[in-house]
Amino acid sequence: MFPQVLIAGAGPTGLTLAIDLARRGVAVRIVDHADAFFDGSRGDGIQPRTLEVFDDLGVLDAVLAAGIPQPLMRIHLGGELVAERRMTPPREATPDVPHPNPWVLGQSDTEGLLRDRLAEFGVEVELGTGVAEFVADEDGVTVTLAHGDATETVRVAYLVGADGGRSTVRKVLGIAFEGTTDESIRMLLGDVRADALDHEFGYWFANAENPMAGIAMSPLPGGRKFQFMAPLDQDTGTDLAALQRLLEERTGRTDIVLSEASWSTVWRPNIRLAERFRVGRVFLAGDAAHVHPPTGGQGLNTGVQDAYNLGWKLEAALRNPRAGSEALLDSYEAERRSVAARVLGLSSALLDKTVNGDADAMDREGTQQLDISYRDVVAGNDSGDPGTRELIAGDRAPDAPLVDAAGRRLTLFEAFRGPQATLLMFGGEPVSPGEMDMLAGTQILSVVRPGTDCTGVELVDFAGHAYRAYGVGDGARVLVRPDGYVGFLTR
Repeated sequence: MFPQVLIAGAGPTGLTLAIDLARRGVAVRIVDHADAFFDGSRGDGIQPRTLEVFDDLGVLDAVLAAGIPQPLMRIHLGGELVAERRMTPPREATPDVPHPNPWVLGQSDTEGLLRDRLAEFGVEVELGTGVAEFVADEDGVTVTLAHGDATETVRVAYLVGADGGRSTVRKVLGIAFEGTTDESIRMLLGDVRADALDHEFGYWFANAENPMAGIAMSPLPGGRKFQFMAPLDQDTGTDLAALQRLLEERTGRTDIVLSEASWSTVWRPNIRLAERFRVGRVFLAGDAAHVHPPTGGQGLNTGVQDAYNLGWKLEAALRNPRAGSEALLDSYEAERRSVAARVLGLSSALLDKTVNGDADAMDREGTQQLDISYRDVVAGNDSGDPGTRELIAGDRAPDAPLVDAAGRRLTLFEAFRGPQATLLMFGGEPVSPGEMDMLAGTQILSVVRPGTDCTGVELVDFAGHAYRAYGVGDGARVLVRPDGYVGFLTR
C-alpha cells in the first residue's frame, strides 16, 4: 500500500505514532537507520499519563506485566544503611486517576512491546534504512532513503522526524536546536548484574561527607540486572571494569561483583528545544524536537505524548484536507512545544539539584505529567481563569467508573478507547440532526444520574464520579478529543 506517512526513527515516539496511525487505517511506513534494535534500559521510567496513553493504544496490560513499580531505595552513606525511601511517594488509585504511580520498564523492553502491537496492524520496522534527504512541496514530500550503499525514493503525504537528538530530518530542515551541552558534567550509565544485592530494592551508595555524589543501582524487571548511574569527575571507560572500579571507589566495598554489562554510555547534559516542530508537511517529535536530562524521567514520556497528539491530527488532515486541517496541524507545535519547554525546565531544575547536592534532589513530585494542559493554546478557549483548577478546554479528560445500559461496570477511559473523539452528554436534550452532521465520526455517549429514565442512554453515573470529575450538571456537554483532552466543555 502506498504510504501516506513516513516515520523516521523507531524509538518509543516513532512506534507510538505508527500504532496510532495504523489503528486509524492510515498507511504508514517506519524506518530506522540502525542495523539492530536498541538493547538497554535508558528511559526506564513510564509516567502515569503515558500509562493512560498505552491503555488507549492496547499495550498497557503487556507493559504492566513486564514491568515493576518504583522500588524502595536503600540509602547507604559511609557504608551504613541510613534510610529507605521512594523517589515518588506511592499514591492510591482514584476514580479519576486510575494509574497514579510511575512504572519501571527498560526502554528496549517497552520498544519491543510497541513493535509487537504495531505488527498486529501489519506494519514492521525497517532497520538499516534512514532518511538521506527530502524535498517537500504543497502536495507531499519526496524522500530519499538510504539502505547502505543503495537508495530509494518514496513519495508521501507527510514526513515525521522521530530520529533522535541528532535528527537528520531536523538538520535538513535547518531548524535551530536551541540550548546547551555542558561538557563539565558527565554521568556513567549502564545495565549490569550485581548478585550480591537484593534485586527487590534500589540502592544509593555514597560517603557521608558528600551524600549526593554517589552511585544509584536501580533494579530492572525481567531478570537480575540493575541500571547503574554515577556522576563522573574524570574521564573513565564504559566497560565492565570501569563500572566495577567506580563502584568500589564510591562504596569502599569489594563484595559487590558486577557482571554481564550489556549497555553503557557516558551522558552529558544536552538540554535543547527545536525552534520549530513543523515546517509544512514535515514534523519533528520526541528527541528530534527536545532533548532532556535523565532526571525526572521525562524524555521518553514527552515523546510518546508528542506522537499521541500528532497522530489524530494527521489522520484528520488526510481524511478531510480542506476542513481546517492546516490550523489543526499547526496546533501540534503550539500545544507540544509549550509542554516540552515546561518539562525541560522541570528536568533541568532536578539536574541542578542533583549536581549541587540538594537534599531533595531525589524527589520526583510533579513529574507524572497528569497536569499537562493545553488550556492556554486551545482554539476558542475563553472560559475560565488559566490559573484555576476548574476543568476547562485543553485539560486532560479524567476517568470515572460507570455502568452501561446492560448493567456492566466500565470506566470512561474504556468508553473513550479507540481512535474517535467522544461527546459526553450529561442528561439534557439529545443531539439535533444538524449537530449530528457536524459531529460525523464522533462517538456520542449519554451520561445520566441513577434513577433517571435510561431509555436510549448508554452510561449511568452510579456513584456520581463523572459529574464531579467534570464539574458539570445536567444538560452539560463535553467533547473529549481522540488524545484524551477536553476540546470544549459547557456547563
